[in-house]
Amino acid sequence: MGELFAGRYELVDPIGRGGAGAVWRAWDQRRKRYVAAKVLQQSDAHTLLRFVREQALRIDHPHVLAPMSWAADDDKVLFTMEMVGGGSLAHLIGDYGPLPAHFVCVLLDQLLSGLGAVHAEGVVHRDIKPANLLLEATGTGRPHLRLSDFGIAMRKGEPRLTDTNFVMGTPGYFAPEQMLGEEPDFPADLFAVGLVALYLLTGRKPDAEALVELFPEQGVPSAPQEVPEPLWEVVANLLHPDPYARFRTATGARKALAAAVELLDPPDADEERIEVFDQLGPLPPGFGPDGPEHRPAPEPPRPAYPPTRPYTAPRPLTPPVPPSLPPPPAQEPSVASSWAPRRPSGPPSKVVVPVLLVALLSIAIGVWALVAGQGG
Repeated sequence: MGELFAGRYELVDPIGRGGAGAVWRAWDQRRKRYVAAKVLQQSDAHTLLRFVREQALRIDHPHVLAPMSWAADDDKVLFTMEMVGGGSLAHLIGDYGPLPAHFVCVLLDQLLSGLGAVHAEGVVHRDIKPANLLLEATGTGRPHLRLSDFGIAMRKGEPRLTDTNFVMGTPGYFAPEQMLGEEPDFPADLFAVGLVALYLLTGRKPDAEALVELFPEQGVPSAPQEVPEPLWEVVANLLHPDPYARFRTATGARKALAAAVELLDPPDADEERIEVFDQLGPLPPGFGPDGPEHRPAPEPPRPAYPPTRPYTAPRPLTPPVPPSLPPPPAQEPSVASSWAPRRPSGPPSKVVVPVLLVALLSIAIGVWALVAGQGG
């Protein structure tokens, strides 16, 4: 079974890696459900402070994946989020390439909706990119996007954790003002949304620096071949190198996107249906949909007595049997015994003779007494 973290979260299997630590599928023993758990080392003070900031976010929005709870154990800290199984937009592009315009508009609308909730809390995300935009496993139904990974997000006005000349984020998704070292602001997040939109529509990672150079040369550049004109007007505004020429809020960009959708041609009847399937894979042995499978209770530990000889039951007591004596050896009759006369049976002669004498004496006395009586 998996490692038990802080006596509550059973780490099941790794499902990804964020900017500052591994992400695990974990079983929450208290809430009785699977969660995504990001595990960080406590060795870096900057990482810890970012962890504190990230876990402190409590934004309840259907398109935001914010931390739910946290725990610490020895030299590690962990915070949990809801489990999202459909992979990221990077996975989706890898599977399908360029996505249909109407499908992209649904994703952008959800992203701007979640980003509006984040900005309403005064938080700048600073790391919007396809890998941080997760999808529920909705199959061929309506997609459901979640904005995740607030590891380098910060509230406006908070002290920065890095030098002003050091840019935090993912290369290729920086706004021009970020490269100049300006304080993070909401329009920088909107610039990254424009890059994500272009990536989804073309299937290629856009060259942000080349795009920025086109604006001073051409004004608003012409739309790429894969991008419908009404939608390009919204995307180009998001990509403007001047932050004051961009949409100032995610809500304003969302309204412009809704107007552009009304001008798009209806989708083709034979357009490929996009399927967002489960990317997590099966649970490892010992775990089921309802948590860890039943395990027998462990036997209580036995006291460690010194080793002894194995116990042997006593035998039942039986009376001793006397040893049998061998029969006397048979004796052959001798010649002398074969003709010797046998001694008569009866009392021995030493006893018979005195008895006879007494008897005769008694008879003699009796006779004498009788004769004497007749003479008198």
